[in-house]
Amino acid sequence: MDMFEIEGARPLRGTVRAGGSKNACLPLITAALLSEEPTVIQGVPNLRDIREMVGLVRHLGARVEHGEGRIEIDPSSFSTESVPYEIMRKMRASFYAMGPMIARLGRAKVSLPGGCAIGDRPVDLHLRGFHALGVRMGRSAGYVLARHEGLTGTRLSLMGTNGTSVGATCNVLMAAALARGTTIIDDAAREPEVIELCRFLNSMGARIQGEGTNRLRIEGVERLRGTRWQVSPDRIEAATLAIAGLITHGDVVLENMPREYMGATLLALENWGADLEWRGENTLRVRRTRGPKRPLQIVTEPYPGFPTDAQPQLTALLALTPGKSAVRETIYAERFMHVPELKRLGARITTPERGRIEIAGTSALEGAAVMASDLRAGAALILAALAAHGTSQVRRIYHVERGYEKLEEKLASLGAHIRRVPESGDDPGLAETAKALKETEVSATLVDGGPPVTPARTIGTPLA
Repeated sequence: MDMFEIEGARPLRGTVRAGGSKNACLPLITAALLSEEPTVIQGVPNLRDIREMVGLVRHLGARVEHGEGRIEIDPSSFSTESVPYEIMRKMRASFYAMGPMIARLGRAKVSLPGGCAIGDRPVDLHLRGFHALGVRMGRSAGYVLARHEGLTGTRLSLMGTNGTSVGATCNVLMAAALARGTTIIDDAAREPEVIELCRFLNSMGARIQGEGTNRLRIEGVERLRGTRWQVSPDRIEAATLAIAGLITHGDVVLENMPREYMGATLLALENWGADLEWRGENTLRVRRTRGPKRPLQIVTEPYPGFPTDAQPQLTALLALTPGKSAVRETIYAERFMHVPELKRLGARITTPERGRIEIAGTSALEGAAVMASDLRAGAALILAALAAHGTSQVRRIYHVERGYEKLEEKLASLGAHIRRVPESGDDPGLAETAKALKETEVSATLVDGGPPVTPARTIGTPLA
């Protein structure tokens, strides 16, 4: 197992390119199964989750050629009606296969994601949507069973107890594309991944209206054709690289920026004190202004609000911002597993209530051994380590590599002193950290003597 060793406090300078969006790619790969003709998807990042999804569609019978940045899928032999737990447990997004299986094969037997009861996370919204289209649903031995004699368009809502669901919207959208008649999805997710799937399916011959809104109208068609598609840039990787430049007081030019999808993120960075200079449609120069860094109040929200996937990275930046900042997490209330690790580097963070943290900015962080608990937490720790004085070791980087392709190479090209080394030895604080990562709630104590509190700018819904 490898870790990153980072010598921090070095400004990042230069030009770097954001890669293709993993979260957009995953439903596109399964959507290719809706046709009987080959589809080519380009701009695909080389990530474990992508490789797992390629393995899934091969299991389902499709022929797949997976090369550098490109996937070609021939679904003409797609015939397998079951996704076993051995595949599903590796990646929850494997549930995306259910929509194409229902639409093309008329039946499906799909394992429930590991450790997930139907009502706890929005798998129930997927099933509600399929049922509304005329699918008979059942459950047996940890599997969802689905069968129908014909999909029929209808009107349905995908609003759940936790709000809308990107996964359910994508899955029901794929099935509805081949249903008879018209389907209207109310309370659809508006995220860029849904927008891209709508555009992808329309390029295959689907008839979908309303992309980017919470109401989608789908006129079912008899068949879809193959297509060629260029995946959009990854908005979260772009945000991470932008914050990397800011947190190190650097000057970074970002290429392949998904400008269309980054409004809330760039607004937050601009209010913080970033100088953002567009050079053409998709190239952005990011650097500090000469003025002071300003604290923020951030609320994560469904798109087009501030994205939860960029919250840990922004938290790292705010840890080095004078004054008092606050973050409320409305998507995943427990998404603060990076907090105890940032505290090991010297961050001053408290958790006054579930789903909310307060950050008293400090002037400097110090290098330490830290441990990634998940993808975005790992990214936040790498950013903090880039800014910290001394050397840090970021462990469990396999989490980070689920969503970032060659991140260390991109950062090194900007001047970061980061290298991959084998994990060895034990840090005395890591056992305590591992225990903390198992806890649902994060407890923290504010260190006395923090900087004076200054007014914070609010991004998103006010934190009343």
